[in-house]
Order: sequence, then structure tokens, then C-alpha cells
Amino acid sequence: MSLFDWFANRKKTGLISENRHEREIADGLWTKCERCDVLTYTKDLRANQKVCPECGFHHRIFSGDRIEQIIDDGTWNPIDTQIAPKDPLRFRDRKAYADRLRDTQAKTKLIDGVQTGIGHIHNEPAALGVMDFRFMGGSMGSVVGEKLTRLIERGSAERLPVFIVCASGGARMQEGMLSLMQMAKISAALERHREAKLLYIPILTHPTTGGVTASFAMLGDIILAEPEATIGFAGRRVVEQTVREKLPEGFQTAEYLLRHGFVDKIVPRPELKQMLAQLIRLHRPVEKGLVAATKQVEMPKQVETVLKGAE
Repeated sequence: MSLFDWFANRKKTGLISENRHEREIADGLWTKCERCDVLTYTKDLRANQKVCPECGFHHRIFSGDRIEQIIDDGTWNPIDTQIAPKDPLRFRDRKAYADRLRDTQAKTKLIDGVQTGIGHIHNEPAALGVMDFRFMGGSMGSVVGEKLTRLIERGSAERLPVFIVCASGGARMQEGMLSLMQMAKISAALERHREAKLLYIPILTHPTTGGVTASFAMLGDIILAEPEATIGFAGRRVVEQTVREKLPEGFQTAEYLLRHGFVDKIVPRPELKQMLAQLIRLHRPVEKGLVAATKQVEMPKQVETVLKGAE
């Protein structure tokens, strides 16, 4: 029984007087779970990183929240904040693209659909990019592609692991071919990062679709995902019409992709930061000359004496 139903029953039975002044519940004080309908005190829900304590449902969050959850306090250093989108094609659908950009920027307080920067994850330095679905569905335009490419190149230059939190509907149609080019540009930067033997991990959140899935979201050394995230290229109906087959239920969920080898691990949001820190430590790059130097380390005299005695 919900909290509101409980009050209604109390009122019907006379336990709450109709004439009694009742205080209204302040807006935003409680949050109703989209899956189980349980009301949770919003402050407690935020403390649990917007994961329902009753059923584990992951409520949608955005780039600022994710940076706060992943990066150590006081260590976030945003980069390339001056890069802003343009309208080279002078595109218009129901609204001019330039007007749509201005409206979205005013609404979200973001310049474009991704935030990038350098920070620490449990004292481990890392390069992090976080896509934001509020900004035109997290679509990948020229600015998103340029900022992610620069982030990867910065990570390669400073020998840092790179993490990208993906949340996108795919390429941004208002930029046409310029948007599609970003797939190749980011992928090329990731290949150079891989050749430098450095770590790259995408974190797939709900939803990760289209050109993002077709490029950098699936190029990780290790691919992580949030529970029940929608991950795919085209929509279910489009795929079914193309292959002319009925697809299984949940075929574009993180759990389905995990069973079929496209995702390496599903990590609940409260466990993500610790998981990333462990992966950084396990895959810390070996500095040049370190292996050779260890081979030339002088043997301790005590050990050398013991070995000679054994001979």
C-alpha cells in the first residue's frame, strides 16, 4: 500500500478529521520509484546515488551527478570548456538548429552533450568523459567528438587511463556527415591509446545507442555497464524488420549483452567508483626501463649468503 493510499484509508475511517489542517508534502521531498512505486525520501535516494533501496532500480542521472560520484572531492579539473557548437549546415527541421542549441544550452546550463576532465578516483589519476542525455538526447555532434578525442589524446600524453560514461541516442542528425566523422576520429585516438598500452574503459548507461555503440562504446579493453541499461545500435522494430525475425525479450539490455559476450561486467552504480579504482591499479602501465632495472637489482647479502651455503 502506498503512503497516499494509507492516508486515504485513515481519512475514510475517521482517524484523520476532514476539518483538521493537513500539511502538504513539499515538492521533491519524496521520489517514487519508476519500477516498484515505492516512495523514498529524496535525500536518502541521492545518498544511494539514485538507486532505489527497495528494488535496485537505477534512476537516470546526468553528467554533474556522475562526476561527483566518480571523482574524488576537489580533484576535478575540466578541460576544453571553451569549445562550442556551430551550425555550418544551417540545418532546420521543426526549429532552426542554432535556436535549438541556444534553448538546450539555457535549459541544461551545458555548452554541449559531454563534460571532460582530469581527476582522481580513490587517489588514482584518470581522464574522464561523461555524456549527458539532457543535451539533445546525448547526441554526438562535432563538439562531443572533438572533446572526447582531445581527452583521449591528453590521457595518452600523460599516460592516464581513460573512462567514458556513455549515454546517447547516437549521431546528431543536425550536423549530418560532420557528426558521423566523429566516430572515426574518436576510434583513431583510441587506437593510438591502445598502441601506447594504456587502459580505456567505457561505462555503458541507459541508453547507449546508435553511432556511439557502433564506435567508442564497444572499443574498450574492458566494457562495463549499469544494470538494465538499454544498449544497441538500431531500435527493436527496425532490427526486426531488417532481419525479418522476432527478437527475444530484453535482447538490447545490459544483462543480455553480458550473457552473449558484448559486455564484460555489470556494475551497480554504488560500486562503480571502487571498481574503477581497482581496475586502474591492476592495469597500471609499466614504465620504460622498469623491467630491465629490476633484473639488475643487487641481491641482498643475506640471501646471497644463504644461497652460497646451500651450494
